Parts: sequence; structure tokens; C-alpha cells
Amino acid sequence: MPCRGVRAPASASTRESSLPASSAQLSQQESALCADIASRARTMLEDLRTHVAIPTGGVYTPGLDEYRGILLERIVKLGAAVELKPGKHKPEWLYGVDPGEPVPPIAVCRRPTRTTPRILIACHIDTVFDPRGHFRELAVAPDGKTATGPGVVDMKGGILIALNALEALAEAGVDVSWTLLLNSDEETGSYQSEHILQHEAREHDLGICTEPALAGGELAIERMGSGQFQIETIGRAAHVGRAFTEGISAVTALAETLVQVAQIADPANGRIVSVGPIEGGDATNAVPDRARAWGNARYPTKEIGDEIGAALDALQRNLPPGPAEAAHLGEDPDETEHPLPRVIVRRSFNRPAKPLTPEVESLAMRARAAAESLGQRLPFAKTGGVCDGNILQAAGLPTVDTLGVRGGGLHTPKEWIEIPSLVERSQLMAVLLSRLAGGDPGPT
Repeated sequence: MPCRGVRAPASASTRESSLPASSAQLSQQESALCADIASRARTMLEDLRTHVAIPTGGVYTPGLDEYRGILLERIVKLGAAVELKPGKHKPEWLYGVDPGEPVPPIAVCRRPTRTTPRILIACHIDTVFDPRGHFRELAVAPDGKTATGPGVVDMKGGILIALNALEALAEAGVDVSWTLLLNSDEETGSYQSEHILQHEAREHDLGICTEPALAGGELAIERMGSGQFQIETIGRAAHVGRAFTEGISAVTALAETLVQVAQIADPANGRIVSVGPIEGGDATNAVPDRARAWGNARYPTKEIGDEIGAALDALQRNLPPGPAEAAHLGEDPDETEHPLPRVIVRRSFNRPAKPLTPEVESLAMRARAAAESLGQRLPFAKTGGVCDGNILQAAGLPTVDTLGVRGGGLHTPKEWIEIPSLVERSQLMAVLLSRLAGGDPGPT
């Protein structure tokens, strides 16, 4: 029977997967879980208001520490053991990286039991919004159905649905073996926390990420992979008027290389290669000796990702012996054995494609069955976006990663949440976790 206070989302406009439907009525225990969560609606909205007001974008350590502390205070009350794991530094060549920026810890909160499966719930506490910006508070619409705010769906709303689901399960005495992982760098690629995500993936049986639902409320069952790259060119500086022919333009070399980069792309067949930003030169009257471009690749399979990576690597030329990281050093490159211009490629394809495997299909169907028991629809769809679910699944953990709230406008000053989805998606999470842990999914 549908749970009180739960309604089906609007019909999805994107193509729904042809996976079969499955449903079961709620047990008495599940109905009690749903009633508990429904009673939390007002508190959840006020908690969201508090959380959204804490700035956690732009590697803003004070805000990240404050928000993490608030969350851990609640998690510890559930009997979880908390470890703060050290992160790693990002590759310095990534766009916008400050080599001196702080590396936030990764909170790993474990509540193991004798039950199986071991479930990893991965959430990120960072957002993309400038902590000094004007978009910094929750604003509820006059009709009370939606609200805007920085990170309201991506993913502070998603964190709240996980917390409330876990609290309701604990109060009901439902024994679930879970680990909640909180990282602070998902929006910038999870380079600092990737090693912890991979380790925890290998220690668990199933994975859940509370990334926001897709535009029509869909569950993402397939994701493209993503890779970052940088192309740096080195030439020879010269005065444009007095010694132009003595110079070698790094900007010209970069432009010629980027034409070749464009030829790698084949969007119709899933090979996406985008370039930008670009920089080079310091003055109009000087032949530029340095230029750089950054880019992003998207690919539907590991094989295509490998092909794109190999094609980018093949663009390198005139490199001296040694790693590419050292190829740009020195103000006077040796041109005797290694002539100019020099083309250096650096890349990291750290979010592999996330295909629909039989294990992921099974988990997605369990989520859909739970949704249908609640009177909710849970369409399936593919997406070109990436998240930590890509990393977890590539490490061997079957993962569904859009069980968060519904909304839209991600990464914009119009980011918004559908307020009823706080309760609805928390109920879905609680029922799914209960069933995965062996709770009775049958009718009363």
C-alpha cells in the first residue's frame, strides 16, 4: 500500500529504460518507518536551511569543517565509529589548482553488524559556490513546494535524506550494516579522496550515492566516463618587431595541436572531447614561449576512453627523456637534441565509464520495487554526467547513485529543490536499506 504523505513525481520526459517493473506492498515495519520520516518533514526543511547557510564551496575550509562537524555529531549518535582519513594532493596541472590549497579529510563512519550486505553510502559535502557570493541562503517559494539555495540538491538535500533514513532505521531497530563516507572534493574530481573511495568500495557489497535525481526524477543506471587533460606547448621567446624569425610561437603550436584534438572527437559515437580554458603569451609584441589548454573527455566505455587517451598521448613531440611533469622545466630548453616547439600532454581519466551490469540492474530493480511500494515512480535513464559512483563501480562495487532529492538548476544561482522529495526520497532510502538488509518486503 502507498505510504501516507508519498506521491508520485511528474512523468519523466526522457526515455525510460526498458527494464521490467516490480512491486510489493509495504510491511508493517516499513509503514512505521515511513510514518516516522513523514513526521520529520518540518525538521528536515529547517535542517536544510541550516546546512545550506554554511558555505562549503571553493575549498573553504572553515565551512567544510563546520558542516562536517554538524553531520558527524548526528552520525556518532547512531553508534557509528568515525575515522578522519587524510586526503591526497591534486595533480598540480589541473585547471585552477592552487598547490598550497588545504587537503580536507575524508570522514568514514562505520556501523558494521553481522548482517549482510555491507552497504556503502557515499555523500559529498562540498558545493561549487563561492563562499563570498550572494547566493548563500535557503529561500522557500510562496507555495512551499520548492526552495532555492547553494547545494540544496547537490547534495545537502541528499545528505539529509540519508541521515534521516538511517536515524529512522536505528529507532525502529532495523539492523543494517552501513558505512557513510563524507568527502569534500567531489565537485573538483575527487582527486583528494579517490584512494579512500576505492578502498572502501573493495570492503563493501553494494554502493549508494545520494546525488540528485535526474531531471525527470530518474535513477541513472549508466554513466559516461570522464577524463581531464592539459596540453602545454613550449616555444622560444623573441621580439615581434626586431627578431620575429628567431622566435617559435607556443601559441601557434598549441593552435595546431588543438586542431588535431578536435579530430579525436566523434560525438555521434560517444567520443566527446572539449577544450577550454586556453592561455598563452604575456604581450602582443612578444612571440609567446609558453601556452596551455585544458580539456575534458567523455566516453561511454573503457575501450573508447583508452582510445581517446592514446590519441591525446600521441600528440606529444620533442620531449626530453623523463616524465612529462619535468618536460616544461628550465628557462632555456635544450634544442640541440630536442627541438622546439615542444608539446606536452598530461591527463587523468579518473572517473571511468559506469555501465549497466547485471549487479547494478538488480540493485536498481530493488530500488524501483521499493519506490513502487511507496506509490512513487522511479524511471531509469542514462547520463553523460559523472560522480563518485563512477569511481566506486570501477573499483568493483555495484552502485546506484541518483537516489537523492528531486530538483534542478545544479551549479547555478537558481539551484532548486522539490521540498516534498526530502521526505519521499528518505522514505525510499529507508525502505530500500531495510529490504537489502533482509527486512520483510511483503504485504501485511
